[in-house]
Amino acid sequence: MNRTTAFGGDPHIGIFCRVLEEIAVVPPEAPDEFCEALRAALDVEFVRTTIQGSSIVGSLLAGNSRAVVVSGLATPDEVRALEDYREVYRLEGSMNAAGNVILANDHFAAVHPEMEPEVVEAIGSHLGVEVVRLTLGGVKTVGMAGYAMNRGVLLHPRATPKEIGRLEGVTELPIGTGSVNMGSGLVGTGLLANSHGYIAGNATSGFELGRVADVFGFIEGI
Repeated sequence: MNRTTAFGGDPHIGIFCRVLEEIAVVPPEAPDEFCEALRAALDVEFVRTTIQGSSIVGSLLAGNSRAVVVSGLATPDEVRALEDYREVYRLEGSMNAAGNVILANDHFAAVHPEMEPEVVEAIGSHLGVEVVRLTLGGVKTVGMAGYAMNRGVLLHPRATPKEIGRLEGVTELPIGTGSVNMGSGLVGTGLLANSHGYIAGNATSGFELGRVADVFGFIEGI
């Protein structure tokens, strides 16, 4: 099976899409080739919507099997499109690019270290998980410096033992470090995964794919 794809020629597939186990939220103009690759690798149902009128859905939406968190600038129509699948929490204020500032799965959420305490509490309540504030490899936009799914967590290769330890305090899932797209530590920008499988940007090397498979427990490899 092909484990790489691109979004209209762009290997940064995590910027344009957010996979939440059985659903993949994609912009309406998502190329057929991209969607077919995701369907084959991840066995997902597609939810087609923009977020705040933008196609960078992955940067503006985070969530898990219970709820999604979206930019507070999401329109009523965009929120309604998501409400058919998940409870929706709108992230107000200046730090509203939810996919950039939140790393989440069904076990925990990690958020930008400067996020307001009341917002952290609200995110935890809606997602039904414990939330920690931290950086990953010194990067504050943890939603793109890591990728969390229900089989494991892949982090920026410069994530420190202290940062990893913080996550180990809130989850027993395997945690490892890696990269995508020929050395990018912002693994969230180039990776999509769920319990069925994984797929990365088409600039990702075989070695990088092997690391993803190892951390997420897909022993069939690449």
